[in-house]
Amino acid sequence: MRTTINIDDKTLDFVMKDTGAATKTEAIRRVLEEYVRRRKIENLIALKGKIRFDMDWKTLRRGWTRNIRGSR
Repeated sequence: MRTTINIDDKTLDFVMKDTGAATKTEAIRRVLEEYVRRRKIENLIALKGKIRFDMDWKTLRRGWTRNIRGSR
């Protein structure tokens, strides 16, 4: 998708150098992907204590299978 945006040259130059991006497009893409990744992590952290999870790590390591014929 093509979009026209106005970004300060100094800011964009800094982002390009910091990310190692070869093009302006790549720099903007990397920054946006990093922003999305961080927001997803923040959203997961916000769930701490709100979801009850009854399995222990040993059960997860063995692999959990659902009893399909069991009660629903």
